[in-house]
Amino acid sequence: MNTTTLTDIINQFGYLGIIFLIAIENIFPPIPSEVVLAFTGFATITTSLKILPSILAATLGAVIGALILYALGRLLSVQRLEKFLTGRWGKLLHLKPADLEKAAVFFNRHGGQAVFFGRFVPVVRSLISLPAGMAEYSFNRFIIFTTIGTLIWNTVLIWLGRLAGHAWPHFVSLFESYGKFALLLVTTILLLYWLFRRSQKN
Repeated sequence: MNTTTLTDIINQFGYLGIIFLIAIENIFPPIPSEVVLAFTGFATITTSLKILPSILAATLGAVIGALILYALGRLLSVQRLEKFLTGRWGKLLHLKPADLEKAAVFFNRHGGQAVFFGRFVPVVRSLISLPAGMAEYSFNRFIIFTTIGTLIWNTVLIWLGRLAGHAWPHFVSLFESYGKFALLLVTTILLLYWLFRRSQKN
């Protein structure tokens, strides 16, 4: 989907459009949540959309998408998922086995914290649900951490989109430019947290 299509869906379907796009974004990582959320924030100025319902709609969509991938992780083995991604569906979804491996390493290294912090990392944000499902991570904890993480992410980007106003596309391009920096920052925070917990145990 291009930017025009994404914004047209939000303009036409409102909150339902937000739920749909964010749910799909969680399953198809190439669809940028930054565009959807930033435009949603801008739309709260120019349309009848309101901030709080927009944030709740985006969070609901994110949880729905995450649950679908979590369930997929519970149902399929690593071998089947890798075969799935190397085939036609992997090309259609723009996903590679290496993406799944990256998310799995992230989850195995950081455990439950990865479900929360992973929501702030590009690509990992979407795929972290798969290894969580494969590891049979606690469903209740998964829902809680996913909801809180996506709620924070959605709130920040929708508010920034609103503050940016008509300049929201420029904000999105800046945000995408600093995506690698965000990944490095979150990884550093996780590492420091892990070292802190380890020092407490010793």
